[in-house]
Amino acid sequence: MNQKKTIYFCTGNSNKLREVRDMCASTQYDIQQIAIDLPELQGEPGDVVLEKVRLAYEKVKQPVLVEDTCLCFNAMGGLPGVYIKWFLEKLGHEGLNKMLDGFEDRSAYAMCSFGFIDGINPPQSFVGTVAGHIVRPRGGSFGWDPVFEEDESKMTFGEMTPEQKHACSHRSRALKKLLDFLQAQ
Repeated sequence: MNQKKTIYFCTGNSNKLREVRDMCASTQYDIQQIAIDLPELQGEPGDVVLEKVRLAYEKVKQPVLVEDTCLCFNAMGGLPGVYIKWFLEKLGHEGLNKMLDGFEDRSAYAMCSFGFIDGINPPQSFVGTVAGHIVRPRGGSFGWDPVFEEDESKMTFGEMTPEQKHACSHRSRALKKLLDFLQAQ
């Protein structure tokens, strides 16, 4: 039996770690959490994730993965985007909804960017997006899942089972691109 290849995932978010591990369970990759204090960078998502993965690799010197998630309101030109964590902390689910109360357009998209570096290839980024709408909170889960209704299912991520969410989420789409890249190596 082949031994799994270890990838160190730099995250302090146990929910993200669980989702990534669940989605990689049937692969040849063993996802291990590593706690590294990385700066919270500002800028465009692609630039942020590539810089974060470079900084993480400088400390780990092993195959390393970082992730950045955005929730982007179309009426606001993509904001709050990479700043969603702080908007959610300060405003909560209802506050996110109130941000759009003056707009007819409540459409949004969720975006996940994974940064990966293995020391052989240059840093890579893998992006997954999913279209939806901002709705009043429904369901549980974590983060902003209860207010993001995925367009095709008309369910919030918070209402979905883990299997349903893994089948359509921004994180699963980005992770699939990463796994396809790794398989091609």
